[in-house]
Amino acid sequence: MRRSPRPEAAARRREQRSLFGEILDWMLAPLLLLWPMSLALTWLAAQGIASRPYDRALIESVRSLSQRVEVRGDSVYFDLSRETARMLRADEVDNVYYQVLGPRGEFVSGDRDLMLPSEDDAQVLGEMRVRDDEVHGDSVRVAYQWISGGAGERAVLVQVAETLTKRSRLATEIIKGVILPQFVILPVAVLLVWLALVRGLAPLNALQQRIRERASDDLSPIDVHEVPEEVSPLVQSINDLLERQQTALVTQKRFLADAAHQLKTPLAGLRMQAELATREIDAGHGDPEVMKASLAQMAHASQRAAHMVNQLLSMARADAKAGTVARDEIDLEALATDVVRDFVPQSLDAGIDLGFEGPDTQVPNGLRRAGDTRVLGHPMLLRELITNLVDNALHYTPRGGTVTVRVVPDPFGQVVVLQIEDSGPGIPVGERDLVFQPFYRALGTTVDGSGLGLAIVAEIAQQHGTSVVLDDARSPAQVPPGEGPGARFTIRLRHAPDVDTAVADSSALHQPP
Repeated sequence: MRRSPRPEAAARRREQRSLFGEILDWMLAPLLLLWPMSLALTWLAAQGIASRPYDRALIESVRSLSQRVEVRGDSVYFDLSRETARMLRADEVDNVYYQVLGPRGEFVSGDRDLMLPSEDDAQVLGEMRVRDDEVHGDSVRVAYQWISGGAGERAVLVQVAETLTKRSRLATEIIKGVILPQFVILPVAVLLVWLALVRGLAPLNALQQRIRERASDDLSPIDVHEVPEEVSPLVQSINDLLERQQTALVTQKRFLADAAHQLKTPLAGLRMQAELATREIDAGHGDPEVMKASLAQMAHASQRAAHMVNQLLSMARADAKAGTVARDEIDLEALATDVVRDFVPQSLDAGIDLGFEGPDTQVPNGLRRAGDTRVLGHPMLLRELITNLVDNALHYTPRGGTVTVRVVPDPFGQVVVLQIEDSGPGIPVGERDLVFQPFYRALGTTVDGSGLGLAIVAEIAQQHGTSVVLDDARSPAQVPPGEGPGARFTIRLRHAPDVDTAVADSSALHQPP
């Protein structure tokens, strides 16, 4: 039985839009919208073109009739023979009307049904005009003219009207000649647009095919010269991503190889001690001291392996939170104090003076600083950072030395400074960048460790938008004979906002000066 697709998947498919369809819509939509506008404009233009020759014929008729008008005193005479009147009305398609009115509006000749021009139409002698009107409910085109009516300001009106049948037929013929080809051109235009889009998007399809044909481990960059210029930024971004993935993959492979190599030593020692103990038992030599030494070596090897695994898990946890570090408000002083308290038993066993230096909580005016050491960060990762730095300092500081954890607020309220310094041998300048790489061990050191602690510190610091500064804890003039300059790790973490306000007792604030 076939299962129906999930609603979420169906919604995603509906939301996904095609670039081809998007471009086609934006190209065809204006074309389809402009086509009706083109038809309307063509109709109006055809009406104007069809009216011009018939308007000229009407004007000539008005001019011819005006020449037959004669004014004698207060009388108007209009001489129009029957043959001329028959020729004027000789039209097999349209009806032709004419009218002559005297200076006082009296009817002289023609058709009485013709309407007079509007009152807003000023009388200008000799000027030929054309208007639209109606006669017996039919639309007509009227040409008219005022001519001199003798003494006084009054004029004789001569006008000729014609129905619009011939004009409509001519306009229809013009529209057919223009619009009918458009019905053929429009589908051809749509087809050409579609073919152009297919041809224009062919490089994208070729790029898609090349990417699909790639092997899963092929992270080489895509050739930018084989793609259109508009797609080049996208391909460059993909190449940048592939380069980052290649770097991450190489780093991961190297990390796994180094981790496997580092884990071999404690596991091999553990197996060797187990085999040695087995041989001693098989040989009948059950010396308790020898067995105790073997078990101690096995415990030490297992402890090293467990420490290595924990460090690897911390590194993986830090990498997993890359780019997603929460920005919570954390009291760095309280967090550092808590970590130092956990390391007190280890420092006592090693004979090392482990101390903590925090900011002054009292200021001269009797107020208490509120939140001077609060930072933005991830509490678990920051605890891991301080733990690794303190553990590293305790491992490299000889018996009788000192390790100091210091939290100093910035006077300007921008950062909080975390420092861990020791009185150990220090780290040469040439190796200070290398010690933050996974599994790197300083030259000449005999301290047992995994080589991951400082790499974890650098990763966590980077995720918090800062870096680790490594320098000598003491200047050469301050180093006693036989001791090293020590190492000091400095990290500047962003100060939490709105935490530099002073909080005072309300009763003290209301006391008079």
